[in-house]
Amino acid sequence: MRLVFAGTPAVAVPSLKALAASAHEVDLVVTRTDAPLGRRSVLTPSPVAAAAEELGIETLRTARLDDTATAEIGARRPDLGVIVAYGGLVREPLLSAPRLGWINLHFSLLPRWRGAAPVQHALIAGDEQVGVSVFHLVAELDAGDVIAEEAMRTPEDVTAGELLSTLADVGTGVLLAAVDALASGTAVARPQQGEVTYAPKLSIDDGRVRWDAPAAAVLGRIRGTTPEPGAHTEVAGMRLKILAARRSPDPSPRLNPGTLSLHEGRLLVGTADAPVVLDRVQPAGRSAMNAADWWRGLRVTSAVAGS
Repeated sequence: MRLVFAGTPAVAVPSLKALAASAHEVDLVVTRTDAPLGRRSVLTPSPVAAAAEELGIETLRTARLDDTATAEIGARRPDLGVIVAYGGLVREPLLSAPRLGWINLHFSLLPRWRGAAPVQHALIAGDEQVGVSVFHLVAELDAGDVIAEEAMRTPEDVTAGELLSTLADVGTGVLLAAVDALASGTAVARPQQGEVTYAPKLSIDDGRVRWDAPAAAVLGRIRGTTPEPGAHTEVAGMRLKILAARRSPDPSPRLNPGTLSLHEGRLLVGTADAPVVLDRVQPAGRSAMNAADWWRGLRVTSAVAGS
């Protein structure tokens, strides 16, 4: 089949490369426009744009799928449109432009966590199972019939960034199988079943750690907001980014929520039940460092995070 592929971040690159190496033809790649990165705000192509250039595939860079983009895509007469984290909505008449419509690789087991940040919300919520779904794109957000999916147990101590990378690789095989099934006419789609939940894009405030929550919820929020928007708290009036944390190997000493204490070389913080260990932190305006070393450098005897 002749495909149009739409995607932007690094998690979409494995799918693009797999489709380019398949029996199908990726005729056009659609991605977001170059974005300013770094302190000097240098305009930089998206990871998908860079991958498409390496593969020698023509690229359409656009901030939104407007009339111009619709005309460009429609002129290719694609059999199928494939989206993996493009970052924009597909509306009519573009939705019906490909002969078989559009399919979307989504990083959740739909209908759980429809929206922009499914992996992040799954970790924050403490989901024991995660996965990927390939579904037909429709006008309603992430509501189309599911063609293929694959579930897996949520790995322990994984961050949202790490889990997204894992699911991007898992999803590649699921997506290829769905495209092949659509090409052969053997694809069987089913309506989504179960409770619908939503996963909107996270804000900076979503990364603020609530130390009065149980340890499991505290760690879920830290991992679910790492690397973006970043887990953080305040200590002695200063913002502290939390890069890595884990359960304490023993429940003692008991600490009040938010209370920091150096115990046997580990920096502990109290929660609603058991303390957690902070391993890596990044104080405002400084580089990442060992949490215990940061605490020693403060030269204080006590402090409460979040105050």
